Amino acid sequence: MANNDKGRVFGHIPGTTVGQIFKDRAALAKAGIHKPNQAGISGSGKEGADSIVLSGGYEDDEDRGDEIIYTGAGGQDPGTKKQNADQTLDGKNLALARSHLEGYPVRVSRSLKHKDPKSTEKGYEYSGLYKVDDYWQEKGRSGFYVWRYRLIACDEQPIQVAPNEPSNGYTEARRVQTTVQRIVRDTKIAKHVKLLHNYQCQVCGTSLETSAGLYAEAAHIKPLGQPHNGPDVESNILCLCPNHHVLFDNGGFTIDDELKLIGIEGELKTVKKHKIEKKFIQYHREHYQVRS
Repeated sequence: MANNDKGRVFGHIPGTTVGQIFKDRAALAKAGIHKPNQAGISGSGKEGADSIVLSGGYEDDEDRGDEIIYTGAGGQDPGTKKQNADQTLDGKNLALARSHLEGYPVRVSRSLKHKDPKSTEKGYEYSGLYKVDDYWQEKGRSGFYVWRYRLIACDEQPIQVAPNEPSNGYTEARRVQTTVQRIVRDTKIAKHVKLLHNYQCQVCGTSLETSAGLYAEAAHIKPLGQPHNGPDVESNILCLCPNHHVLFDNGGFTIDDELKLIGIEGELKTVKKHKIEKKFIQYHREHYQVRS
């Protein structure tokens, strides 16, 4: 658990239990799980997001239990709640992106209104800590761009024995067991790409010399795993320094079909034996290029 200067808590709230049921949003807020009475995201663009609530408010949400594809806020008609405009990466949406960059855990609660078999049958259920594994934008079901966040359940969850008597507006907790599936990358393929570039960043040309030898990172252009399902092949991998890897993964820059950089100056450095497929850079551009 960590606090920022203004008292926002990132992590588990002492005295609460995974699987704990709260009768309403007021009880959830009183316990410190999720402070806002209406907003689905608690946080700010400067500090990060500390919690979210799944309440069925966005049609593009996907709940797979230990993996959640969460839709950002905004772009809805206040009356019909239908998506009628593109979402922007600011405010609460930026807060979740910030938590991804900082590695902050996010508390997740599921509401009765969240129409999913994993949801509680009454009130709000605290589902534990998740990490924001990735974020990107894409056209949602209504045809407008929405920001999406992939949240993965943390390995260690604070599961406790609940008190015998209910208190603070919640009922007895139940135990939950979580299983996290991880993508295993083919390190031989990644290493070969780095060798082809002599461990030099394809953006800045930097080659990092450490006490153990040269160092670079393999960046997948179309990310591995759901929902992107990019392949672990050489044509979907870039050799980047850590700085440009972080920028690339988080929309700091992307690449056009002629391999010129968008967002920063320059063009991608290439070698003949390493071919990059356009369909992968087109996917990255579609999902990670910030639209004004």
